Amino acid sequence: MPIFYYKAVKEENNEKKIVKGKIKASNAREARQEVKKLGFVPINVYEESQGNAKKDEANKDQVPKIRPLSTNEKINFTSTFKLLMQSGVPVVESLVFLENEADTPKLKEAAGTIKAQILAGSTYSETISKYPNIFGHVYIGLTKAGEDSGEMDTTLSRLVELLKKQEDIKNRVIGALIYPVFVICLAIAALMVMLMFVFPAFKDMFLNLGDKLPIYTKICLQLGEFLKAYWVGIPISIIAIVGGVYYALKNESTKNKIDEFLLKVPILKDLLIAANLSNFFAVMQVAFEAGIPVIDSLYLGNITVSNSLLNKEIKKASRKIQTGQRLSIALKNVMLIPRMMVFLITIGEQSGRLGEMLMQCVAYIDEKLDKVIDTVTKMIEPVMLILIGGMVLFLALSLYLPIFKSYEM
Repeated sequence: MPIFYYKAVKEENNEKKIVKGKIKASNAREARQEVKKLGFVPINVYEESQGNAKKDEANKDQVPKIRPLSTNEKINFTSTFKLLMQSGVPVVESLVFLENEADTPKLKEAAGTIKAQILAGSTYSETISKYPNIFGHVYIGLTKAGEDSGEMDTTLSRLVELLKKQEDIKNRVIGALIYPVFVICLAIAALMVMLMFVFPAFKDMFLNLGDKLPIYTKICLQLGEFLKAYWVGIPISIIAIVGGVYYALKNESTKNKIDEFLLKVPILKDLLIAANLSNFFAVMQVAFEAGIPVIDSLYLGNITVSNSLLNKEIKKASRKIQTGQRLSIALKNVMLIPRMMVFLITIGEQSGRLGEMLMQCVAYIDEKLDKVIDTVTKMIEPVMLILIGGMVLFLALSLYLPIFKSYEM
């Protein structure tokens, strides 16, 4: 009869511990049932043989591919997985359910791929660690911490809340910026239609005015003729600008300069700092509550910080913590972090309630982010009104003043 090795969770005196062992059984399903009879919750059950070991070695670098998952798909995947784990369903059975019942083909494919690798002998955290581009280092790090501590269901709950929070922050920031971008694009489109089609219709009449034609009307006529003659350059220019911005953000030195400039724009600075710190402290708090050391929690939180200047400052703080400094003292030197948050962390360290104070930091920065987004939203409308009003006034004067002058002649 084959020998199966298992890794399971044992609950003793309201504490969960990881236990490992081996058991004889006819197949993997029977082995999992035997582990359950021992009073354990199986995490991983596999048969280890020489043939399997050679096969694993041969396929070590051949990791099956998983198609990219959106944040909402990861939320659905993790939420369902969490519910099944909380109900006492083993990892493999949970993945079988997801493979058969998931909402999208990509989720079914991901569940099936992960399940196959677990059946081959890998743990859940080891498997998803092969896909950092899909799940991200934060997700992988927290999952490993949950698996090692035997609190996988609790960790999955934290991950679901974290993913929802990050998606909510992204949607709120995009929602605050999408309106002005849409209005600007609409205004540019209307301007181009006026220049390319409306002004040329009055060209002959305008030319009869000769020197009496206003300078801004002449500019509109010449610009309209240029756009009609070289309209192919418009989409090419848009593609070039988008491509230039993309590669500028990919280049480290250029991105550093852009990030430094953005932090000098008054309202935008507050929005970027609040959004980055909201993600940073949320991840750090979840990681710390999952039992991850402070320095590693700081590292995981810093992964979510997109602004290069703030990212570098937090990395400096991490190095200071490695030399023995406390978290509050290290973060005190990061000028972009509000003093209130540093004060809360100081209280947490002194009272032994760091996890609770990190949660207060998250609440504080979230409230600040709400206020900044509200301020940006309120400022957008008058600014857009002034810009569009100015453009309409310029076009109206350019178009109608020459017409009025022609009636006077």
